[in-house]
This record gives sequence, structure tokens and C-alpha cells, in this order.
Amino acid sequence: MTATTKASKKSVAYLGPKGTFCEAATLSQADLADLKLSPQRSISDVFNAVSSGDFKYGVVPLENTIEGSVDVTLDNLAFDADVQIQREIDHDISLCIATRNGVKKKDIQIIVSHPHALAQCQAYFKNAFPKATTRTYDSTASAAQYVSKSSDKDLAVICALETAKQYDLEIIDSKIQDKAKNQTRFVLLGKGIPKPTGHDKTSIVCFQRSNRPGSLLAILSEFAARNIDLTKLESRPTKEGLGQYCFLIDFIGHVADDLVSDCLQHVRTYHADVKFLGSYPVAGDAGKEKRANTSKAWKDTKKWLSELRANIEEDK
Repeated sequence: MTATTKASKKSVAYLGPKGTFCEAATLSQADLADLKLSPQRSISDVFNAVSSGDFKYGVVPLENTIEGSVDVTLDNLAFDADVQIQREIDHDISLCIATRNGVKKKDIQIIVSHPHALAQCQAYFKNAFPKATTRTYDSTASAAQYVSKSSDKDLAVICALETAKQYDLEIIDSKIQDKAKNQTRFVLLGKGIPKPTGHDKTSIVCFQRSNRPGSLLAILSEFAARNIDLTKLESRPTKEGLGQYCFLIDFIGHVADDLVSDCLQHVRTYHADVKFLGSYPVAGDAGKEKRANTSKAWKDTKKWLSELRANIEEDK
């Protein structure tokens, strides 16, 4: 591991190499694009880079609209890394299939890419390459890099159009994902908790202290009793034995909110051990609009309360 430098403290680690969707998602954020970006070989390497303090931030994929959650990201969040989510980044995903120049479509026998990218194109494979086999890589860009350097004439890669062009590959077909609307949610990793914005999300992991009938219901009831909106509930094996699971829960609200802190206090005291993964701004244009509306409403309410309090009679 290289020594920590002042420059690296200002850098952003992301799943590389250059040309990944992870890099594109990072560059879509104006404040991150101004920093030095550092590609890492794997998602776990990004987590390690931030956990160790060598990098202030890291960007990793969390979930996709077609294929669902990225398990290695969930497991690093739940079990391994001492980091918190700082924000969500929703990024549109459009996939193409590409080869080295001169390779013909009829000769393609092996298709390589990241597992999630391959899974997002199953219908296309069945129609266009029913006999082709697949091979996985740590990222779409690392797969494209491999194909560009290979002398094999039966290889193709699934990646972004820009990535194919970057590695001087010939595009065979584009927009091959199974659904036209295809997005991946990335998360920015760091240390600490961002301040509330008015439209935030909190992520936690619950480890039940005992597996008994109704134990999960008891946890969820704490959220229902406070009218806290759950946006995600997913189980993951604890890796300690068959049938043993923990639960990753996302919900609307910030740990600074009284209702949220009260809920977490009850869950942790009475039901389960809790790992806090972060409170952070909700992604997307709707999130920006709701935060703006909430900010205006908050200011208007503060002004209203200030005017009311100005009328409180003083002791005579």
C-alpha cells in the first residue's frame, strides 16, 4: 500500500479501469469531477481505499433496475468496511456489444463483461448469440481492455459505447439491454454523516439477536408505528451458518430527525444489533425538487414561528 499523501486525500477511488460506468457516474457530479480520480481493480479495493484513509471518497455500484443489487457492495457495507454512504448517484445505462476490428458477428463465440452487464442482456443473447458462452470480469471496461489486446477472433464485449470507442473496438449492436429504461444507482463512500437536506434516506443493517417467529415483524413495526417509509428491505446471509440472515433496510429520513433517532433507539434496544450505513440525500431530479420545496417550507415556517414568538408577553 502506498503512503497516504495530501493529494490522495483529495482523490476519489472508483471501480476502474478508465471507461467504466462508475467513472461516468463520478464525472456526472460537478464537485467530484474537479477532484483527482483514481481507478481501482475491484469494488472491494475501492472500499479498502476509503476505509484505510488513503482516499477521502469512493464510488461503487449499488443496484441496477434490471438485475437488482450488487452483492459484493452490499457485503462490504454490511460486514467489512468502516465507511458511510455520502450520497446516491443515479446513472443511465446503455449497453453495446463490440469486438476488435475485423471480427465478424458470425464468428463470436465468447462474450465477456461484468456479471451485471451480462445479466442485463439475456434476451439479446438468446436471440443473437444462443450458442455463445460468457466470461466475467471485474468491470465492463476491464473486459473491453482485455478484448482490445486479445488476438482471439471469437471474442466480444458488453460495455458502454464510449468505452468501446476508447479501446478502439468495433460496435456490432447498440442498446442491447433487456429494458429501454436501465439505470444503475451508485453510492459515494466516505467517513462521517452529511447534514440533513430535507429529503434524505438512511441505510442500516439489522442483525437479529434471536431467530424467533415475528422477530422481523417486530423490527418493521417500529418503522410503521412512526409512519417512516421503507424504500428497501433485503436479506443477506450472515456467513455464520445456513439459514442465518441479516436485513439491509433503507428508509426515508435522516438520523438527525427525532422520529428516526427514536426508531433506531428502539430497534437497537429491543430487537437487533444495528450497523449504521449512512444518512444521505435522495438521488434524482425528484429528490432535488423535494429538497428545494422542503427548504422553502422550512424557512417560511421558521419565519412564522419567529413572528409568533415575538408576540409572547414578557413578565411585568
